[in-house]
Amino acid sequence: MPLERVSRSFKDISLGFRAHPITRDLIPLKNENAIARSVKNLVLTNLQERPFDPVLGSRITKSLFELMDIGSASIIADEIRNTINNYEPRVRLLNVEVTPYYDANAYDVTIAYEIVGIDVVAQQINFLLESLR
Repeated sequence: MPLERVSRSFKDISLGFRAHPITRDLIPLKNENAIARSVKNLVLTNLQERPFDPVLGSRITKSLFELMDIGSASIIADEIRNTINNYEPRVRLLNVEVTPYYDANAYDVTIAYEIVGIDVVAQQINFLLESLR
């Protein structure tokens, strides 16, 4: 018997803590936006940064201070894949691309994924990883 996709709704609060102009409640992020924020936050969270879940997160910040080359980009991409596959069950990862920008001393990260449980097209987020210290 084939499994059916169950439609769900996902919500999260905005980290900007903006209030709705009429109700004065926090404006929630819904479905695709909530999951995109969650994926990005998960990737940018360091290990042992969350007080009650010290194994949640990734080790990509250590790679940002290594010699910038294709090998480092591959290590960062593998770490992103492992982190998302282990800690974000709401998505099915399609592709992770990490491109080094040598002049800016940064990596351009593109993550493509499908959301499990919602019938929407594949999602993609893009952000820049750079060492800030």
